[in-house]
Amino acid sequence: MRLSDAIEQFIKTMMVEDAHQIELKRNELAEYFRCAPSQINYVLATRFTPEHGYVIESRRGGGGYIRIFRIEHDNSRQLLYTLNERIGDTIDEHAATNLIEQLYEREIATRSEALLMQSAISHQALSLPLPAEMKGALRAKILKSMLMQIACKNHQSTEEANHALR
Repeated sequence: MRLSDAIEQFIKTMMVEDAHQIELKRNELAEYFRCAPSQINYVLATRFTPEHGYVIESRRGGGGYIRIFRIEHDNSRQLLYTLNERIGDTIDEHAATNLIEQLYEREIATRSEALLMQSAISHQALSLPLPAEMKGALRAKILKSMLMQIACKNHQSTEEANHALR
């Protein structure tokens, strides 16, 4: 496992244990992993972004800290709506993969659904003789269509559960 992956997993494990917000000290974390603080910055900047469902607040200096908040949504429909808005008219494969991983991590999409979505928006699936902009637009349409299906599935499951409680 790469150091970046280990740092990411460590932080995510702490978030599960300590609810949806944690506070870290960059230097202490760097010392724990025996790496430079810039490695911690890299992980935070690339893996704990709004696209991944996180917001970071930091203060530098001796009493400095890093707070990581998991973006919470009232329900899966709200999250799907937010993701749909974030996709826009075009999306690259990396950003689409991040969104799919977020759906899986939040248990909105099953593992098999996430794998199918990843496969459908992959470079291999879109290996057509088209400009990159058109591939991005096609990827966005495919991803939005799949998000709508997941939203409908989740909405039906909620309605069925509510009906059973009556």
